[in-house]
Amino acid sequence: MKTYKENIGETLYHKRTETGLDVYYVPKKGFRKQYAMLASDFGSVDNHFIPIGEEEFLKVPDGIAHFLEHKIFEEPGESVFEKFSELGTDVNAYTNFNQTAYLFTSTNNFYESLETLIKFVQNPHFTDENVEKEKGIIEQEIRMYDDDPNWTGYFNCLDAMYHNHPVKIDVAGTVETIQDIDKELLYRTYNTFYHPENMTLFIVGDLSFDKIIEVVNKYERNDFERLSKIEKFIVEEPKEVREKYVEKNMMTSTPMFFMGYKDNDIGHIGAEEVKKDLITNIILDMLLGESSVFYNELYDEGLIDSSFGAYFSGKIDYGYSMIVGEVEDPRLVSNRIIEYFDKPAEEILKEEDFNRIKNDEIGSFLMGLDSIEFIANTSLDMELSGFSSFEYLDLLEGIKFSEVMNRFKEHFNKDRIVLSVINPIKEG
Repeated sequence: MKTYKENIGETLYHKRTETGLDVYYVPKKGFRKQYAMLASDFGSVDNHFIPIGEEEFLKVPDGIAHFLEHKIFEEPGESVFEKFSELGTDVNAYTNFNQTAYLFTSTNNFYESLETLIKFVQNPHFTDENVEKEKGIIEQEIRMYDDDPNWTGYFNCLDAMYHNHPVKIDVAGTVETIQDIDKELLYRTYNTFYHPENMTLFIVGDLSFDKIIEVVNKYERNDFERLSKIEKFIVEEPKEVREKYVEKNMMTSTPMFFMGYKDNDIGHIGAEEVKKDLITNIILDMLLGESSVFYNELYDEGLIDSSFGAYFSGKIDYGYSMIVGEVEDPRLVSNRIIEYFDKPAEEILKEEDFNRIKNDEIGSFLMGLDSIEFIANTSLDMELSGFSSFEYLDLLEGIKFSEVMNRFKEHFNKDRIVLSVINPIKEG
């Protein structure tokens, strides 16, 4: 299927292969670089599900999605990284709360690189020995992040915000939980979430869609049994936060604060999910962005510096606004924010600011279309949420100021605030 979107001047090709893999391609005529992402709709929060071919729910150890990402790169007797290096291609991967993605950037040998990507992602090699070896590598990574004040402060905030939802758990799991991962568990999890019907391939560059499909059809596995919708266990999550305040002393020169607003307006998918994300980030930019009156008040008083910022993040079953920064007095800054947000919406949210920031968002999105990385990453995330990035501009342009006002009143509730602070370790 071919779709041309006139208001952004871009074309999107889409085909679902016989195995169920969704393949998307955005042509960028004259671009030298090519970019490919192969992603599973599987992240760290997906830790309780019914495996393919089974009937009972399985609770897997925290960190298994990240562990799988590491192990997928291992092949018997050869290095995947060396293969890509020989092709002159840069390869990488990541795991977040909701997805695992494998990606490469190339200027030559694209189709050979695509072949390599499909082969290694769809043909895992797990043994008792290499799984045990990987535990030591990931344990070092976990300990490294445990010593990172930013990472610790962020997850302390989520842990205080959520009672039960696994978004509160570090993506890599813990040193203890990864010890329970074995070869059999990896294969059961892999066969469920790395099924082609649960994966998406997104490609951007000056290429041939017919040739892309030819490579995919030739090298993708076709021995997977049919996959019905993956049934995931839905945890019950109270509306209130678990804990209002949490702090920890670590090696940092300046106190750090992470202030979170728990979102209870959940259950949205597709356009509604993307729209809520957009509206909330517009509000945060209106009130706390560098051009806002309040930001400049705090800055001029020396209470914040350029590290201060805010953003919203969320999916179908969780969401939160996070305000972060390095500040000398976290309590004072958080109290100032609470007081400011407690004012009537009509007093602090101005339609002229909304129009300016919305226009800035439109401009940023259109500029992003000159970046193959931006197109692929943004589009893939939206496609996995059930929304086409080619409809993003229409959605953005259609947002009304009244929707911003309503979202502010619903979401920024002082009863759902968490404050996480990282204090410097005092000498002596």
